[in-house]
Amino acid sequence: MRKLPQALRALPVAALMAAALSTATMTAVRPAMAQTAGQTQTATITVTGEAMVFRSPDMATVTIGVTTVEATAAEALAGNSVAMQAVIDRLKAAGVAAKDIQTSNLSVNPNWSGYDSSSSGQTISGYTASNFVTVDILALEGLGAVLDAAVADGANTLNGVSFGLADPRPALDEARVAAVADARTKAELLANAAGVKLGAIVSISEGGGYGTPVPLYKADSAGAVPVQAGEVSYNAGVTVTWALATE
Repeated sequence: MRKLPQALRALPVAALMAAALSTATMTAVRPAMAQTAGQTQTATITVTGEAMVFRSPDMATVTIGVTTVEATAAEALAGNSVAMQAVIDRLKAAGVAAKDIQTSNLSVNPNWSGYDSSSSGQTISGYTASNFVTVDILALEGLGAVLDAAVADGANTLNGVSFGLADPRPALDEARVAAVADARTKAELLANAAGVKLGAIVSISEGGGYGTPVPLYKADSAGAVPVQAGEVSYNAGVTVTWALATE
């Protein structure tokens, strides 16, 4: 029987077994690593699809307010508060819910005049108080009348009207489905031009969706402020990657 070298006879049995296993593992891993390095990367095609859907809006958002100028800050704020309360009361009387009225800005600022030579500085000629509310109006057929009434009751500043959908999710979902179909159409066109075929989808990612007003010149009721509700468009974008099928 062949004897182990002196150095190996001195090692514990557990150490000898660990060394043997380590050698076997290295022998098995090296061919596997070589095989992985030699694999061919799967060819893919990545395409972005886009779609847009249009809807008639069912709500409007209005920013309306009262601006008051008085000699003192207290007088400006007091007069402004009375007028603003009248506007809010009129909005509620017109059917606007309290939850749909939100104060968006309240300020009192001095009005500076030219330089006073005696004091070597600017002088205050009065104070301006401003109070604005953002209002969601769900009954578009009465929007013009609501604006008329608000102005009649003291509102003297209107910062614009925007239109939208109370629930935009269905419109966005429709746009998403159409965007995926658009991506597939583009991918099939490119694949056919290159003489290949689409395989399985590797990944899908979505871009942002948003709505923008598109005018259609729909006026509100006669005698009220003319309002053009138009349409709202919702966009969706997706990026899809396909593997290219091997013949």
